[in-house]
Amino acid sequence: MADPKKQQNEGEGNRTAARAYNKDTKEFVDEGRVGKAAEEARTAMEGGERKDLEAARKEAASHAKEHDPAEVRDHKKSS
Repeated sequence: MADPKKQQNEGEGNRTAARAYNKDTKEFVDEGRVGKAAEEARTAMEGGERKDLEAARKEAASHAKEHDPAEVRDHKKSS
């Protein structure tokens, strides 16, 4: 019998990960944490962290462009 502690590779469409993500997202919303997180993000973007946050977003996007058609489309518009 397979070791239950070992996660099996489910490939694309990983149902286990999708269920965990959906559960965590629902808990985040149900616990009323969205407003606080949004306010923290707004404060960070309006404050001194904006430059660092924008740099981090661009760095992450540079690694994901081939996987995110919207990012590629947006990048082409600004070129």
